[in-house]
Amino acid sequence: SRAVSAPEVTSRAVSAPEFTSRRAAQRILVFGDSLSAGYGLRSEQSWVALLEKTLQNRSISVVNASVSGETTAGGKRRLPAALAKFRPSLVIIELGANDGLRGLPLALAEQNLRAMIQASTSLGANVLLLGMKMPPNYGAEYADGFFALYSKLAAENPKQIKLIRFFLEPLATDRSAFQSDGLHPTAAAQPKLLKHVQSTLEAMLKP
Repeated sequence: SRAVSAPEVTSRAVSAPEFTSRRAAQRILVFGDSLSAGYGLRSEQSWVALLEKTLQNRSISVVNASVSGETTAGGKRRLPAALAKFRPSLVIIELGANDGLRGLPLALAEQNLRAMIQASTSLGANVLLLGMKMPPNYGAEYADGFFALYSKLAAENPKQIKLIRFFLEPLATDRSAFQSDGLHPTAAAQPKLLKHVQSTLEAMLKP
């Protein structure tokens, strides 16, 4: 199957908005790269915006702190401040693709992701980890190791960490689901990503 990952893109960054509804019973912090920042889309079209709309009547707020071009190192630096500010009950981590596309050491990506997971769980938040794949041209050893690190991390704390092994799985073999760059999903594909995430996320939400 065709594996697609987010490229290193820095032309558009989406910052976390000010939290406005302090009566929300639960708060979800989405911490990702361009795939969650909605690169090439209007702000209301991204899967995160669709998630927020879906949950708006359930006292669940969604904060999107995703930044296009983000690496795990950048995420590790930014996350503590976001956790302190928003105090989420659940953190969705969608990072690593830009590390892979740069060919950065897998051990470093693993360490950074583990640090983000531990920072979240130490504050009582559960974590939904969105895994990614590398294209086969990166070599089987690197691509296999990259894909496996997400499962390895999730297995370290199964009570607080859930895993979606491949975030782009519903779209990976459909070229029409991607923008002209062949890397970022179209607006029409965002509901499929949302459905894919919701299949695991729903069980993690408190009644």
